[in-house]
Amino acid sequence: MNDVPAPDWIAVDWGTSNLRVWSMRGGAMLRCAHSDEGMSTLEPDGFEPALNRLITQLGGDAGLPVMACGMLGSRQGWVEAPYRSVPCTPLSDDFSSVGAVHIIAGLKQNKPADVMRGEETQIAGFLALNPGWDGVICLPGTHTKWVELSAGEVVSFQTQMTGELFALLCDHSVLRHSVRSGAWDADAFDTSVNEIISRPERLAARLFAIRAGDLLEGTAPATARARLSGLLIGAELAAARPYWLGRDIAILGASAQSNYYLAALKTQGVPATLADAERMTLAGLTAAYRLWKDAS
Repeated sequence: MNDVPAPDWIAVDWGTSNLRVWSMRGGAMLRCAHSDEGMSTLEPDGFEPALNRLITQLGGDAGLPVMACGMLGSRQGWVEAPYRSVPCTPLSDDFSSVGAVHIIAGLKQNKPADVMRGEETQIAGFLALNPGWDGVICLPGTHTKWVELSAGEVVSFQTQMTGELFALLCDHSVLRHSVRSGAWDADAFDTSVNEIISRPERLAARLFAIRAGDLLEGTAPATARARLSGLLIGAELAAARPYWLGRDIAILGASAQSNYYLAALKTQGVPATLADAERMTLAGLTAAYRLWKDAS
């Protein structure tokens, strides 16, 4: 610890299930710590101790400025950070603060109604590292976001619950008996994406066909699981077609999930750029820190 410079600020990504904290010096990351004390696990008086435990672990002190994004700014979080309306820049210098903790506001879209909280920071990080970039960012996750960017602003966005639907069908539907596998059938995935993009109205029927194929044909679990993912992501692409057709696309997310979206777009002849989500988060939090410093 003695060989590591002292941090001058703290970066925080506080999700529903997890808390990630980085000690920072300027734009350089020094150390990282994480815990499973996500927003959903804490009572209002538990946020500050949970954060301070990790800051201490990183060699910082509770008086350092903290830039935070994620669900701690939700209505059920530590302090509610009101949504900003699109079109707007991903970040502003108007933070919701409690002590030294400065919480980044999420974004809202009034028609059709939609919200994001946390993704705006990743978007800001991508723009900080790719200045002048216009196009569409896809942020795969439990609730995947498709975000249109122009002239440094979020113009519109669309959320799809594909990740949550996949988890529910794998764990709590009749398909759970057929899809238990850690392996993957890339050809089955590609075929399912193409099939459902052309006929999305067949989704419910094709989902049950996964179970029927298992019972009647002995479909391998790896194939069944890939088909399920391909059908759901393909249906998402069909709904999000105005976002990705003929546009520059960047995908921000965890590597495995991002690669599925990359493969799905490839079946439609659409190239996309992959960007590391954690790197984008840190770049966005750093941009927020600089905004806060300039405004202080």
